[in-house]
Amino acid sequence: MKNQAILLLEDGTLFKGRSFGAEGESIGEIVFNTSMTGYQEVLSDPSYKGQLVMMTYPLIGNTGINSEDFESEKLWLEGFIVKEYTGFPSNWRSEEALDVLLKRRGIVAMDQIDTRALTRKIREGGAMQAIISTQTDDVEIMLKKLRAAPSLIGQDLVSQVTCFEPYVWENGKKAALSSEISSQHHVVVYDFGVKRNILNMLCALKCRVTVVPANTSAEKVLSMNPDGILLSNGPGDPEAVPYAIHNTKTLLGKKPIFGICLGHQILGLALGAKCLKMKFGHHGGNQPVMAKNTGRVQITAQNHGFAIDLTAIEKDVEITHYNLNDQSVEGLRHRHLPASSVQYHPEAAPGPHDAAFFFKDFVDSFSR
Repeated sequence: MKNQAILLLEDGTLFKGRSFGAEGESIGEIVFNTSMTGYQEVLSDPSYKGQLVMMTYPLIGNTGINSEDFESEKLWLEGFIVKEYTGFPSNWRSEEALDVLLKRRGIVAMDQIDTRALTRKIREGGAMQAIISTQTDDVEIMLKKLRAAPSLIGQDLVSQVTCFEPYVWENGKKAALSSEISSQHHVVVYDFGVKRNILNMLCALKCRVTVVPANTSAEKVLSMNPDGILLSNGPGDPEAVPYAIHNTKTLLGKKPIFGICLGHQILGLALGAKCLKMKFGHHGGNQPVMAKNTGRVQITAQNHGFAIDLTAIEKDVEITHYNLNDQSVEGLRHRHLPASSVQYHPEAAPGPHDAAFFFKDFVDSFSR
């Protein structure tokens, strides 16, 4: 096949397909995403750092790429896999083809493989390391590289995606820090790999949003006098960022705290919970979540491979939401302190907007 690409899983399973995007090799944990739309947001979500992403929806690239839908400044995933790439987008917002973006950003991609078979393989065998190569089809060479590659577990990927300096987010873009006093609520966001739409949702509620690097001390955050603190989404193993857990533990009880995705896991660990690696995680826009107190179901967007076990701290922390597919913890709240979190993405970019109210609930808590 012209422009051949090889995908090899760590168990020896081999897929041959067609290369598009950049040429080269890339290694990461392979996961599947079930969203039907929003591949641009997926590509630019820092939570996918360290992962090869395979889309289960078969037609990808047909809406092209535009300058408005990026969730961060870069593409963070290690590689991209689809059933059929559409090289001629047809959408009024399209500014360039997906292939052009991937080439420019150095992301290896491939199509023309059986993504249904690959999805089933991951569901049955669990998430595993894999390699995409356009440079060789020598299985032994590729397996050797796979075995030498580090596992996702134990890697501090947050330090690779966080900002380097604090900044203010306003009008959909970064702004310099200012000493001006604002009458609006002030939220400090820990950037563990934050998505832009989280910041936009806070701004829409008239909040002044200050974003700080992941390793910013609790004392520094408190010196900014925020009304609330948000722990953002991000990639990888939450136990690999002990500095974030320590700072969150220090901040507990001092200001209202709300965590999203990785922020949910970090809050849980700061409260004394345990963290578990999931078999293949939740990635996509159709995860059903039920609120325990009302029985109401939300269809949610999710992207995580770890889950929190609250058994050891259930006296002080209650489960607020759980996943209807596997009963994993999807939300928690401290019984006495102003601290809560959700495992899913209420900003939903891409995905359903069922859970967007969490941002208003968080801001409303500043006045309680």
